[in-house]
Amino acid sequence: MARYDRVAEAIKREVSLIVHDKLKDPRLGFITITRVEVTQDLRFAKIFFSVLGKEEDYKKTKAALDSAMGLIRSLVAQRLNLRFAPELAFREDHSSEYSARIEEILNEIKEKEKKKDESKKVRRGNKKK
Repeated sequence: MARYDRVAEAIKREVSLIVHDKLKDPRLGFITITRVEVTQDLRFAKIFFSVLGKEEDYKKTKAALDSAMGLIRSLVAQRLNLRFAPELAFREDHSSEYSARIEEILNEIKEKEKKKDESKKVRRGNKKK
């Protein structure tokens, strides 16, 4: 595992702790830090987050994170003892919503197939009589 991958995981862990323990902003929803992408020179970090709720909840949470960015950046630099505090950018991650929707569609397809099979069995049973 490359150094920037280890730093990305450490940033993810620390930002999660900071958001849940230090930030008391009422705009923060039920937030999860899903992943962090760091440049090879460790100067920039994109932090992806997911929020349980609607698009409005994402916007409020993004505003809260952007307003606390200075605090988060300084705490990450202190806790990880990095030479340079990376520039942070928060990005919305809707992948969990996509996967939930795909799961929902797959379940609907399974139900339709099940009903189709049951109706075939019923028709076969009627023909035998």
